[in-house]
Amino acid sequence: MPTLKKNAYSTGSGRFIAAFVLGFFLLPPSLAADATANVVASAETPLQELIAEALRNNPEIRAARHEAGAAHHRISPAGALDDPLLEAGVVNLPLSSLSFKRDDMTMKMLGLSQKLPFPGKRALREEIAAKDTEALDHAYRETANRVVRDLKLAYFDLALVIQSTRMTQKNAQILGQFLKIAETRYTTGQGNQADVLKAQIQLSRMRDELIRLSHERQMIEADLGRAAGRGPGRAIGSGELLPEIPRLHEAEMPLETLRETALKQRPQLLALQNLVERNARAVDLARQDYYPDFDVKLSYGQRSGSMDGVRRDDMVSLTLAMNLPLWRASKLEPRVAEAIAMRDQMSDMYQAQQNEVFAKLRQQAANARHSLQSARLYESTILPQARLGVETALVAYRVNRVDFMTLLDSQMTVFNYEIAYETALANYNKALAEIDLLTGAQQRIVEEKE
Repeated sequence: MPTLKKNAYSTGSGRFIAAFVLGFFLLPPSLAADATANVVASAETPLQELIAEALRNNPEIRAARHEAGAAHHRISPAGALDDPLLEAGVVNLPLSSLSFKRDDMTMKMLGLSQKLPFPGKRALREEIAAKDTEALDHAYRETANRVVRDLKLAYFDLALVIQSTRMTQKNAQILGQFLKIAETRYTTGQGNQADVLKAQIQLSRMRDELIRLSHERQMIEADLGRAAGRGPGRAIGSGELLPEIPRLHEAEMPLETLRETALKQRPQLLALQNLVERNARAVDLARQDYYPDFDVKLSYGQRSGSMDGVRRDDMVSLTLAMNLPLWRASKLEPRVAEAIAMRDQMSDMYQAQQNEVFAKLRQQAANARHSLQSARLYESTILPQARLGVETALVAYRVNRVDFMTLLDSQMTVFNYEIAYETALANYNKALAEIDLLTGAQQRIVEEKE
């Protein structure tokens, strides 16, 4: 019997986002609403209920949402001026007398200064922060889509385990009936003890398979509960939901359309596009350092009257200072070169990620087609023929035209084909879940109501 394995496929999006994006943040209400807009409003199936629960409660998604919100508050400060400086003091006070009246240039001074970046720098800084924020908004959506993908894979694995358990129990009942027939024929002298032993062995194998499926169900339920955002005290229980594998309903998946969709809406690729643009603006900002920044200072000096009572006028000073960007070769040009290298590196990373997405789309589309064709073949031809073979063998066995082993093999063949059919259905829907992640779709539940 085929072993059920959890699909461990991953696009590496979590590692990729963590490597070059600062994190994932609390979006404004409009963006938070977008993340749940594609979830079916009326939760009609356990899968839809779990997806809605994960989008609300999964801590990974919540952390991404909170961090995304924090990023929005960094845009305005990035383009703001530095705080002005207020200074107060005494100017030209003679040490010999410490008198404000002896010297004409002695005064009490109050000044205000403001640093002014070269025109264009503030706008570039704000634009860079905005691009970072847009990338993190997309990273938040990528996190939500990835969690939904993980939840779907666990859901379909659990549905397969539950369906396999049902079929194993059913097969065990049929084998029990075969065992009674073999025992009856043996006691009447029409059969032999070997037939009874063979039936007992197969029945024991079914019981062992039920034990294995029970263990596997507990493991998958733990994964499903984690994806749904449930803590240890709220693990998914065996009696809480009965996942069902959606029946076959072929989805249109032309590869070129999937690629175009991924380019337009895959959050991971959109985040990289934002970071390519962000690094291009960083190059412009580095080149702006060739131009000086300014420091404007306005001060007011209050002078006391002279010692003989003559009034002195107060004074006002206005100065403009600027830095001199002289160290181009040793300081400025290396910074520009660094910014250009980072821009080119991000562009190459975007191209590499785009190639990876396209390759995985091709793989998952092929997996979906293969699983769909296999399921169609089992459904239309293999299973009906195998079940007919069991009926024929049972009739023939009762009149001693075939041996018991032929009957037993026919039943076990039907059982294995039924498991293979359900596995193909699960793999088909899991491939669609992977395609949803790769193209940036929130969810696609392919189900045909009967």
